[in-house]
Amino acid sequence: MLKTTCILVISVLSSFSPLTTAMLNLSLPGQHPNPDAVVQEFHSRSVNVSLSRRQLQSTSTDQSTTTCLTGNPIDDCWRCDPNWQLNRQRLADCAIGFGQYALGGKGGRFYVVSDHSDHDAVNPRPGTLRYAVVQSEPLWIVFSANMLIRLSQELIFNSFKTLDGRGANVHVTGGGCITLQYISNVIIHNIHVHNCYSSGNANVRSSPTHYGYRSKSDGDGISIFGAKDIWIDHCSLWQCNDGLIDAVMGSTGITISNNYFSHHNEVMLLGHSDDYLPDSGMQVTIAFNHFGQKLVQRMPRCRRGYIHVVNNDFTQWEMYAIGGSGNPTINSQGNRYIAPTDRNAKEVTKRVETEEEQWTDWNWRSEGDIMVNGAFFVASGAAIEIKYEKAYSVDPKSAEFIDQLTLNAGVLGSRSNKLGKWTAAGNDSDSGGGTILDSGGNGDSIGRMVGSGAAPSPLSRPDSTTTISILITLSSSLFLYVTAAASVLL
Repeated sequence: MLKTTCILVISVLSSFSPLTTAMLNLSLPGQHPNPDAVVQEFHSRSVNVSLSRRQLQSTSTDQSTTTCLTGNPIDDCWRCDPNWQLNRQRLADCAIGFGQYALGGKGGRFYVVSDHSDHDAVNPRPGTLRYAVVQSEPLWIVFSANMLIRLSQELIFNSFKTLDGRGANVHVTGGGCITLQYISNVIIHNIHVHNCYSSGNANVRSSPTHYGYRSKSDGDGISIFGAKDIWIDHCSLWQCNDGLIDAVMGSTGITISNNYFSHHNEVMLLGHSDDYLPDSGMQVTIAFNHFGQKLVQRMPRCRRGYIHVVNNDFTQWEMYAIGGSGNPTINSQGNRYIAPTDRNAKEVTKRVETEEEQWTDWNWRSEGDIMVNGAFFVASGAAIEIKYEKAYSVDPKSAEFIDQLTLNAGVLGSRSNKLGKWTAAGNDSDSGGGTILDSGGNGDSIGRMVGSGAAPSPLSRPDSTTTISILITLSSSLFLYVTAAASVLL
C-alpha cells in the first residue's frame, strides 16, 4: 500500500514538469489536416432531404422541431440544435455548393472583439476586429456586444478566419470594407456590410509580419481577389461605392448564400474581364438569397467561369437580373424572378456589349424557374446536361418553396429571430473552445482568445509561485503519510 501511494503521488508531481505539460498541450495546426472530412456526406444535407424532413415533421406534436425546419439545408444543419451557441464551430460543417470546403477558423481559438474602433490600420489595437483578421493562426471571431465598426482603410483578412456575428448586431462600414486577397478558407456570417467607400493611398497591415502601401480601392462591400474556399452567409449588404460582392482575378470555390441585398446599383461582379483566362475556372454558387428593394443590375454579372444560381428570390430589378460576357456558363434553377413594371425591363438576362451571333453558343439555361409579372429568361447554347456539370453544385428544389427557403435571408436576429449571445460555456476543447486568454491591450480594449486545440499561451499556465506552492503541499502530505505509515508498521 505504501509503495503504491508513493508511486501515485510521484506521478502527480511529475505532471507539473515542463515536458509533461508540453505533451498535454495540442499545437494549433496551420490548416485543417483533412479538409475533405468537413463535408462528408454532403448530399445528406441537400435541399430535398431537408424539405422531406420538414414534411415528415409537419404532423409531429413536437413544436420545437416543427418550427425549426425550413427546408433550407444550411439553416437546418445548425439552427435546429437549441444549444447551437455552445458549439459555434459546427457552422463550418454546414456549407454547401462550391464554397463547401471553406473551413474558416474551424479548429482554431475564439477571438472576442471587444473594441469597435479602427484608428490605426498598420498597428491595430488588440481587441479590435482588424487585429483579429490579420493574425496568422486560424481564429473564430465573435463579438462581445452590438457594434458599429467604421473602417479607416480596407479590412484585409488573413486565411482561416470565421467572422461570426450571431448573437450581436454587427455593422461594418467605412473605408474599403472587407478584402479577401490571395487567401483561402474564410467564412463571413451574420454581418451587416454597407456604405463602404473608396479608400487607400495608405499603408495597411495584412499579417502580423507585413504591411504595405495600398492604392485606391474600389469601395466594394466584400472584395474577393485571387482567393478560394470562401463562404458568405446570412449577411445583409447595401449601398456601397462599387459592388456589394465582387470576385475576380482567378477566385473560385465560392458560395454566396442566405444573404439580403438591397438599395444598390451594381450588386455582384464575378470575373475580372472578358480576356482574363484564369477566371475561366471560376466556380460560384449563389443560393437562397433575397435580392430585394431598389436593385438595378448585376445579380450577378458574370465574366467567364461556371455560375450556379439556385433557389433565390429576385423581387424586381431596374435593368436586368443576370448578365454576362466572355462566355460564362450560367445554370439558373428553381429561382423566382419578379419583373419590374417597366415593360422594357422584363428580361431577366443581358449579354453585355455582345452581339447575338457571338452569344448564341453560350450555355445559359433556366430550369424550374418561376417567372412573375412578365419576366422572361433568354436561354442559349446546347440543351445538354453535360454542358452544365461544372455549374452544378447543389440539388435544386422547386421554386414553389422559395418563400420557405429564403424565409430568413439576411442577418439573423434583425427581425423576429432571436439568437444567443457569445458565451464561452460549452465551447470547450471538445466542441471548439477552451480557457479564456487575454490577447493584450490596455484598459477595457482587450480582445479575448479562447483555445480550441491550441497550446495555451504563457498567460494561461500557472505561474512559478503557484506551482511551488502546490509542490510543497503535496510533498508535505507525502511526508506525513509516510511517517504515519512507518509508525504503524513499527
